[in-house]
Amino acid sequence: MSLTTLPPIAFTMGDAAGIGPEIIVKLFAAGLPVAALVYGDAGVLQATLEQLGLSDTLRVETISGPELANHADGVIPVLNRWQALPSNLPIGQISAAAGRGAYEYLCHAIDDAQAGKLRAVVTAPLNKKAMQAGGADYPGHTEILAERTGTQHYAMMLANQELRVILVTIHLPLSQVSTHITYETELDTIRLAHKACIQAGIAQPRVAVAGLNPHAGEDGRFGQEEIQLIAPAIKQALAEGINASGPWPGDTIFMRARRGEFDIVVAQYHDQGLIPVKYLGVDEGVNVTVGLPFVRTSVDHGTAFDIAGKGIADPASLRAAFDLALAMTPATTSG
Repeated sequence: MSLTTLPPIAFTMGDAAGIGPEIIVKLFAAGLPVAALVYGDAGVLQATLEQLGLSDTLRVETISGPELANHADGVIPVLNRWQALPSNLPIGQISAAAGRGAYEYLCHAIDDAQAGKLRAVVTAPLNKKAMQAGGADYPGHTEILAERTGTQHYAMMLANQELRVILVTIHLPLSQVSTHITYETELDTIRLAHKACIQAGIAQPRVAVAGLNPHAGEDGRFGQEEIQLIAPAIKQALAEGINASGPWPGDTIFMRARRGEFDIVVAQYHDQGLIPVKYLGVDEGVNVTVGLPFVRTSVDHGTAFDIAGKGIADPASLRAAFDLALAMTPATTSG
């Protein structure tokens, strides 16, 4: 099977009141090498085309299924199995309708990906408050993806040209992080880190595990998690043939990985892992949900309500997410 006959890559539009529609339109305007479609609202995308002055070179085409998303220049195929959004949707503001739409687009893309109708799913940003106002009470994309696919062992990985970071815990209050770090979750994340690197084409991944406490606990002086939970998980991973090391102090391990000593860092909590990646710049950062039955990548930024509708949003992170999704899925298949 050739590259052009593979299933399309899906974009989910995210929150229509944010910059998702704009960066998607800009990506299609720049050209894509394979078939792709958008799970979103045709009216919003058409209005975005007009606002950006691209309606002479691009057109929106409503389709009824992903198999109809042909690779054609100048066309944005759109699939929407939910209701159309109001034409007077306020841009740059929290909207229950836009929040519910973002949830519905994602769910329908997940279902089609699980059915083998999509090559990968690339998500534009959603707004959690808007989504919750629309009746979908989730902390973010990752939890929806895991629940809808029935995935128990999953993790969030952030990647750019210099770092790969995977998280043991994700959206938790800092006060609850230590209670959610167990031998099992630690080992699962190390395994997922190894798997993610293999999928990215790294034959022999080097997995570095960050400690939870200052100085990686300093032999128990600043905490017992490294001794009781993290180190035993690393030992088991080594026994399974995974090249894992640590626990390393969190204040130096990211610098070492950036210099090339390691291929991926296992971070213990959200900000420990995301601050180093985002400090290097969100323009080319990519969020990957590891452990799903299909490839899902996402931008490493939010809905940016402050610049929505102004035509100045940078699609670089979405392009990086698309390129990584392309790299993580096979160029050919058998059969």
